[in-house]
Amino acid sequence: MSNAQPRKGSLVSRMGALSRLPLPMVRGLGWLLGQALYVFAVGRRRVAMVNWGLCYPNDTPAQRRRAVHTHFVRFAQAWLDRSWLWESPDSVVRQRLRLTGHAEALAGNTPTVVFAPHFVGMDAGWIGLTLLQPRRCAGIYAPQSSAAVDAWMAKGRQRFGDPLVVAKWQGLKPLAAALREGMPLYLLPDMDHGMNDSVWAPFFGTPVATLTSLPRFARLGRAQVVPVISRMTPSGYDVEVLPPWEHYLTDDVTADAARMNRELEALMATMPTQYYWVHKRFKTRPEGQPSVYR
Repeated sequence: MSNAQPRKGSLVSRMGALSRLPLPMVRGLGWLLGQALYVFAVGRRRVAMVNWGLCYPNDTPAQRRRAVHTHFVRFAQAWLDRSWLWESPDSVVRQRLRLTGHAEALAGNTPTVVFAPHFVGMDAGWIGLTLLQPRRCAGIYAPQSSAAVDAWMAKGRQRFGDPLVVAKWQGLKPLAAALREGMPLYLLPDMDHGMNDSVWAPFFGTPVATLTSLPRFARLGRAQVVPVISRMTPSGYDVEVLPPWEHYLTDDVTADAARMNRELEALMATMPTQYYWVHKRFKTRPEGQPSVYR
């Protein structure tokens, strides 16, 4: 991991300053940033509009614009919230995070894969699990292009609970070993990474390239799958632990991936504007079909 120090006035140092502000002020700045992103991030706004239209085709154009506008605000607020998640004192973070739902599903030593979809509060969910429950967790980390930002993000994500954070380039073996040793594996498999390690499975009725890492890790570790979603609230985040999926694994990895997508659709319905709409979830297309983002 890089030991590079952030420059004075850089993004990292500014986020450190934000961590000392009251939460309403951080959220207010996030609201302003969200307005600017909605106006100026034209490409990402279009991606979000297309995604929303494919998933909720019955919404009117006005409803879609309002939803995407709200999403940009939530996206920006969640980004600025990383300041206090990674920099504020332990006591402040504890005040702003609540572990809710079926926390007993994470008790004991049962091998567990945590299904953590890309809601804007995904980093709050990780911090909540590493801070508010006793088991040591494992997760995957994508190194950043900026050495200073990379060091800041890595340090922030490892500040509680001595988690095992494995870079993507290190491969799957350390994660598989951690899962067998009883560490819950925090997995975010709901993105389009092309057809490598993916299958075609429906998502809101459209075939999408769906990663098979969730069923494969569950099978490899003989693990239960426990969904965890992180809901932004006025006071911080509710990190909600849902019951383990029953009868999940089958002999058909495509069916297992399709089940994951169906479960995700139901979770998105509980807070649709907090899902990560700016990702090109429908980027990979069946042969001969044009891009939906043109």
